Amino acid sequence: MWVYEKKLQYPAKVSKKDPRMAKYLITQYGVPDGELAAALRYLNQRYTMPTRQAKAVCNDIGTEELAHLEIIATLVYKLLKGATLEELKAVDLGGHYAEHDRALFYTDATGNPWTATYIQAKGDPLADLHEDMAAEQKARATYEWLINEAHDDPDLVDTLRFLREREVVHFQRFGEALNNVYEEAQRRRIF
Repeated sequence: MWVYEKKLQYPAKVSKKDPRMAKYLITQYGVPDGELAAALRYLNQRYTMPTRQAKAVCNDIGTEELAHLEIIATLVYKLLKGATLEELKAVDLGGHYAEHDRALFYTDATGNPWTATYIQAKGDPLADLHEDMAAEQKARATYEWLINEAHDDPDLVDTLRFLREREVVHFQRFGEALNNVYEEAQRRRIF
């Protein structure tokens, strides 16, 4: 189904090593409204969508969220590259180091592990699409806060702005899919 291009959807650039920002960015890797949960949520929900358009939107955005997960992973890796154990401990990543060294692991910024309970799928297309729109708005807000934190790294800010804008586009596309599902539900059926 997928064709993988060995390049990122958008360049994951950083100006400098920054373990503090890596810790903050990991939040988009392993939180309820982060990239992994979003990808799995949308790819799962596509099966119960009643229209071709809604199925396609869930499939397309779910796939793109996997690309965003890859961007976040690359950013975290770059921000941690060359960090000493002392630098990791200084930003409270000593526990992460003890369990994972510098490997990425699906957690939030405080170390809580990702869980499948983050994936919402009600089976009701209207409820699911409203959930998806809310998730995109929460992710957009998180990216805005991350941009505020990364103000001294213009390369990182550029990449985060790209990701934030994609959340806005996803919100709009889910809104279009929601309208499509409403229209389909209201169409008169003549047999």
